[in-house]
Amino acid sequence: MPMLSSRIRRALLALVSVGTGFLFIPSPASAREVQSPPGTLIEYSRKAGAPVGAQAWRIRYVSRNEAGRPIEVTGVVIAPKGMPNRLGRPVLAWAHGTWGVADKCTPSASPNFFAATPALDDAIARGHVVVATDYEGLGTDGPHPYLVGGSAGRSVLDAIRAAQAIPEAGASRRFAVWGESQGGHASLWTGQIAKNYAPELDLVGVAAAAPPTDLIENLTSGSDPSIRAFLTAFTAHSWSEYFGAPLDTLGNKSTQGIINRLARNNCVTLGAKPRIGAVVGVLVLRQRLKDVNLGKISPWAEIARANSPARRDYGVPFLIAQNSGDSIVGPQVTRQFSQDLCRAGARVRWVPITSETGHPTSAKDSATETLNWIDARFAGERARSDCGNF
Repeated sequence: MPMLSSRIRRALLALVSVGTGFLFIPSPASAREVQSPPGTLIEYSRKAGAPVGAQAWRIRYVSRNEAGRPIEVTGVVIAPKGMPNRLGRPVLAWAHGTWGVADKCTPSASPNFFAATPALDDAIARGHVVVATDYEGLGTDGPHPYLVGGSAGRSVLDAIRAAQAIPEAGASRRFAVWGESQGGHASLWTGQIAKNYAPELDLVGVAAAAPPTDLIENLTSGSDPSIRAFLTAFTAHSWSEYFGAPLDTLGNKSTQGIINRLARNNCVTLGAKPRIGAVVGVLVLRQRLKDVNLGKISPWAEIARANSPARRDYGVPFLIAQNSGDSIVGPQVTRQFSQDLCRAGARVRWVPITSETGHPTSAKDSATETLNWIDARFAGERARSDCGNF
């Protein structure tokens, strides 16, 4: 048994655990429900444990997969108590970071959901309806398409549509989207496809904390090799199931088995103690993949490029927050993406994060500035741009 460095132990303690939340099994939808338009609310029920002054519902709704076929997705809607006014409440779409790729990692099924959603109390106190999708394949049929941009964006937008069918929530069509890590990627993709996919919705701004933006660079250049190997396992397992990408292009049957076991058996829970099997699997996979470059192997490279968010103006302002000490999402990759947005004519608010906790608390560490920025967008104020100054 190899000895673990203290840095590796800390990283894995922060990121890897077996999920302990219960799994919600939705009742079967009728054929009519599934064939309904994207954003149709199939079912909703009260969710206990909402913050003081808030009410919450677990939702099941219709979306579309990459092939355009109807699917079911779950999520949570949280709103201030009391009936809304006739104009409705502004919507803050929250896109969660990596919880895992197995059904047991479904955020809305976890008893930690409310505590793990950054600045939820603050968002509710500001009068927002928070709409949080689980994404395709988490807690519902089919594989979870990890870091698949169009799928994530559709899940976010259709959750907003579905929330409008809950009278007590009072969700309006005006929304901002905010996400962290995997959710930052989802947030950017939501902004990228919103105008064409959900033209009836009014997007006022896109906020992303530590977002993966160049998937090849993000999967191969993170400064922590153990976490890089762990997230590569999530990605490879997901893309092999969702797109049929062959795992044998990454290694032999033993390597493939490690990839699948890490992905199927582990969820991300901050501060939890990892199982020894996960620790050993990560160390072995780290060694096996040290000479593997996803950017040079087909079809992995093509999938990664197709699911990296576009470097163009989406027609709305951006807020990008990044910790310079992030060992998972390379700060230089995020900075380059943001500068490319500037060159394309976008207005970008750049928020540097200096917290020593690094990547895992990126949204929490930038929450107040982000929510203030979002409130200004709802108020119709012209967005400040930091282009040329970062």
